[in-house]
Amino acid sequence: MWSTKFISLLCALTIAAASQAAVPVYGVKVEHTYPHDSSAFTEGLFYLNGFLYESTGLEQRSTIRKVRIDTGEVVQKLDIPPQFFGEGIVNWQGHLISLTWKSHVGFAFDLATFKLERQFRYEGEGWALTQDGKQLIMSDGTSELRFLNPRTLKETKRVRVTFDGRPTRNVNELEWVKGEIFANVWGTNWIVRIDPDSGKVVGLINIAGLLSPSDNVRGPDDVPNGIAYDAKGDRLFVTGKNWPKLFEIRLLKSDRTAQVLPGLMP
Repeated sequence: MWSTKFISLLCALTIAAASQAAVPVYGVKVEHTYPHDSSAFTEGLFYLNGFLYESTGLEQRSTIRKVRIDTGEVVQKLDIPPQFFGEGIVNWQGHLISLTWKSHVGFAFDLATFKLERQFRYEGEGWALTQDGKQLIMSDGTSELRFLNPRTLKETKRVRVTFDGRPTRNVNELEWVKGEIFANVWGTNWIVRIDPDSGKVVGLINIAGLLSPSDNVRGPDDVPNGIAYDAKGDRLFVTGKNWPKLFEIRLLKSDRTAQVLPGLMP
């Protein structure tokens, strides 16, 4: 006969396991739609002082841009050397830090002038960058996030992103939002909300259906990618590779939870 104490413990463990797996799923409401350069293979995106800063990829086509939100006008642009595939970007105290995909090389530019200040190196691939006000946070296409000293650009630690205890791969474009890391999952319509301390996925955002069939985004790589947050105005922006539109969205709570979703785990 099982003791009452043992049964209570078993029930508690069962409830804990169930609650760990019950990751909330959010929908979105489009608040505003803005034009976006449909030739921009978006890799990085952030908001600062009324403008969007965007990096685009592909060899011989990679750029860094300062963009007017309302019109999509590019008001400042830097062409990355043609041998590099540009990746994520982030601002840090008057500097703009950028990654490249497989070259193991990153760049630091003056934020105002886009003038090159220095290069730095890292192991593995470079995918995306964001910052929490103290450290830079970098994704590399795996389930790990790297934390970098923003002055030395040296790695200080890593956190593994997990969904119900399992590694979440293909973590791509990053944005710091209200103490969490929002991340596109490459090749999917999902944004994951990540606890930066534990790496646990604490929420899922479904952004499927933002584009209409008439938007004519047909390439296999023209997937959602690009998250920017205006903290002062509490505005969240998303777009995608070669998308003709940028969306300001608001999250919608739902009764749905998820345990396993396609594209999130190996």
